Amino acid sequence: MGAWDIGHFDNDTAADFGGRVDDAEPGGKADVLRDVLAAVADTGPEDYVDGGEEAVAAAALVAAQCPGGDPVTTAYGPKHPLPPLPTDLRPLAVRALDRLTAKNAEPLDLWADAGADQEWLAGIAALRAVLAAA
Repeated sequence: MGAWDIGHFDNDTAADFGGRVDDAEPGGKADVLRDVLAAVADTGPEDYVDGGEEAVAAAALVAAQCPGGDPVTTAYGPKHPLPPLPTDLRPLAVRALDRLTAKNAEPLDLWADAGADQEWLAGIAALRAVLAAA
């Protein structure tokens, strides 16, 4: 993962994902988010989750539309506003974040190797709290 900071879009994969969301038709943007969230959320606890940066970015976009959610204002996120997202993405995003913070998940391993796992986990916990409360 080519990362330059700890933010949800501060890595190459998530930044590219922001462009992919922009490129999707307005009616298909929620499906783009759903696909990356489900790909992580539906992995088994013994499966190794390779990647996951897109799921974190998708969860941040979903959380931005929740009460108390922070808007995604980074230059690396989508450039165009998202339409209102279906509320069923919220529990899916929570499941994806839970999977990424469990063992056998590459992002957690990478941030731990960099000595920034606690900071990364705090950011994920803040996203999860907004999503779970919505």
